[in-house]
Amino acid sequence: MAEKTDEQALMEFPCDFPIKLMGEDTPEFHRTVRKLVEKHTGPLRDEAINNAFSRNGRFVSITITVIAESRAQLDAIYREVTAHEAVLMAL
Repeated sequence: MAEKTDEQALMEFPCDFPIKLMGEDTPEFHRTVRKLVEKHTGPLRDEAINNAFSRNGRFVSITITVIAESRAQLDAIYREVTAHEAVLMAL
């Protein structure tokens, strides 16, 4: 039997994977992050997206739970979202 790679040992694909994106709470930010993630996953269900707002309401943390197919897919999503100027932080 072949040994598992580090990637396989840590995660089994496909799997549900939450991606948290933070930025200013504007309609544009909500649309932009959804569009950026959907480029790599296809259409997202509304139920897969949750918002948490900052105390003063200026910022939002959007958690998008995707069905991750591979580590390469997750890497591509993170590269894309972190390169966008509206995304202040991605976890």
